[in-house]
Amino acid sequence: MATPLKVVAVNGSAQLPSRTLALVQALLTELEDRLLLQSHIVNLGDIARPLGAALSRAELPAEIESELLAIESADLLVVAAPVYRGSYPGHFKHLFDLVGQEALVDKPVLLAATGGSDRHALVLEHQLRPLFGFLQALTLPIGVYGSPGDFQNYQVSSAALAERIRLAADRAAPLFDGSRRLPLQRAA
Repeated sequence: MATPLKVVAVNGSAQLPSRTLALVQALLTELEDRLLLQSHIVNLGDIARPLGAALSRAELPAEIESELLAIESADLLVVAAPVYRGSYPGHFKHLFDLVGQEALVDKPVLLAATGGSDRHALVLEHQLRPLFGFLQALTLPIGVYGSPGDFQNYQVSSAALAERIRLAADRAAPLFDGSRRLPLQRAA
């Protein structure tokens, strides 16, 4: 029997509902169409206050330590952050500051972000990719960015964004062994 791919998605938005969470959910849905997954979402909004009070990992409450262990033990990370003032939020960075220094070495990471306009799209390349490069993770080549016009009622509504999400999932799926891939569905 195939072992599911353990996917942990980090929703870096402290707001609920959020476009960032909608993007995370859309990415997970597309990945689930291609791979056998066991997925878990870490919502920054659920842990931001106690996370911000901790200066070190030893000061974290058990529920946040559990989320860090999930991130560290994932087979694939899907990491999405909203853009605030040209970068990801401070609590988002603090969460990854507390991840073990070598815990993400060679771990595949699918990067995603949302922002107030298309001008923030380069956050993927200029902020997120260097952060995960420092952590020695393997960022996947296709990142996904969404701006307000790509969403309606906190759902992906843009055909262009939906296609980018499909492309990211299409490119991610072959990286995992065939036992975790779902058989292709043939049209009748």
